[in-house]
Amino acid sequence: MLRTSPATSDAPAIAVPPQLARGLLPRAAAVLAVIARPGQESAGLGALLYAFGKAGARLALLSLTRGEASPLNATVERLETRRPWELQVAAGLIGISSVAVADYPDGALARSPAEELAELVGREIRRQAADLVVIIDPLGDADDAAVARAACAAAAVAGVPIVARTILGSGTGRQISLGAGSGDARAWQRSAVAAHASQADALPEVERDLERLGDGEMLRWPQAAAS
Repeated sequence: MLRTSPATSDAPAIAVPPQLARGLLPRAAAVLAVIARPGQESAGLGALLYAFGKAGARLALLSLTRGEASPLNATVERLETRRPWELQVAAGLIGISSVAVADYPDGALARSPAEELAELVGREIRRQAADLVVIIDPLGDADDAAVARAACAAAAVAGVPIVARTILGSGTGRQISLGAGSGDARAWQRSAVAAHASQADALPEVERDLERLGDGEMLRWPQAAAS
């Protein structure tokens, strides 16, 4: 893990894009998704990322851990080896062309140096020439909160907007439609979720969540909310 200096910025908050305000998918040419662990790109972001890809965006992914802290393992392999491999398979199904996996400790991201995480995300933003960063709304999860802090800090320095996928009933965000291809988006999302065979015991719960979502997703614009 690299040791770097803190990232700071006096960049102004970025306004909510008009597409999101109208319930439409924000426009982007290159999307970078940043997650805490493998599996989130599928169960949480799968349909959304697929929709961005079908709209013409190039997709890249950064996972800050290898997912070794999961209490589930339906295989005989070590999770820190198995889950990054599952991530590669799932990412291909969703349409993600570039996958990077760091080795910060799963379940302990909040104790990792915040400036170091932000610098890592910032380097990936630059490497991918991303014009939109996508994260998962923390909603009480400490690792997701660490990802959100790092991604927001890095995006502010880069002058790139960031959007958080949240859930129905969270009390924040706007519902957006996945469009005419929502059925395909959910189908590929389910295939990507199933690629995480080590986490098969969680599949019924994920399936119930996807059934409730239908053809929409809830998105929040952290930078605008913080302004």
